[in-house]
Amino acid sequence: MKEKGGMNKLITKLRKKSYDVRHAMLEMCIKAETGHVTSSLSCIDILVTLYYGNILNHIPKKPSYDERDRFILSKGQASPALYAILADSGYYKKSELDKFAQKGGMFGVHLQDDVPGVEITSGSLGLGLGVAAGIALGAKMDRELYLVFTLLGDGECYEGSIWETAMFASHNRLNNLIAIVDRNYLCVTDFTENLIALEPMEDKWKAFGWDTLRVDGHSFESLLPAFSNLRSRRSSRPLVIIADTTKGEGVESVTNNPLWHGLAPKGKDAETAKQSLKRRYADE
Repeated sequence: MKEKGGMNKLITKLRKKSYDVRHAMLEMCIKAETGHVTSSLSCIDILVTLYYGNILNHIPKKPSYDERDRFILSKGQASPALYAILADSGYYKKSELDKFAQKGGMFGVHLQDDVPGVEITSGSLGLGLGVAAGIALGAKMDRELYLVFTLLGDGECYEGSIWETAMFASHNRLNNLIAIVDRNYLCVTDFTENLIALEPMEDKWKAFGWDTLRVDGHSFESLLPAFSNLRSRRSSRPLVIIADTTKGEGVESVTNNPLWHGLAPKGKDAETAKQSLKRRYADE
């Protein structure tokens, strides 16, 4: 990790990016009158860490170059967050965000692999980890050095395909595979622990042969160390990072409310959301 002074500068940069990406994502969804705003808000700090925290090896001007790390967004409903990140990073013009989910635009509500910087089409939950594991195995067989990251929603962890892949990944010693669980405790209609309890999450993944870390998914002081030194990790096991987050983080009016899943605020609600976001980051 960087020395303290450099780390403080990086964290300051990441906090600013966090606001900028949230603002861009919120504006594009408000204009389109659709999009999974709360699902996007919960994972933006994770994405900001990966793309701006010197973690992910990627070149926006060369989105398909062979040595890049692969990032698989399994929770494809959070596509607005990734689209905003990719636009800000220079994969395409930011003006494309104005056409989100509109005729003539380059992307719709769910993730599409024809968008520069996007590896797979997703939206049906429970598939991304399997794709990521396959890519990681291929990299191992070809003696490639890139890492494979995949971001899951915690609601995806109800899918049997997740645990089938977890067994597959540990059996094949895919230590080049890093799964991140966006642990925001909410599904479409209710909190996860009211539906079928997912805790203890760490024990479950450990039982399937994975190394585990648990972090605060909205703290760069917590996220950055978790992602550091992954290329020199002395373990034959795949790694899962369980990131505790808040669904709707940064916009108080939609936070932790299941009824906002899959919706974009309109009218007065839109203005309230934008003001809430501005107040939340005013001092950062």
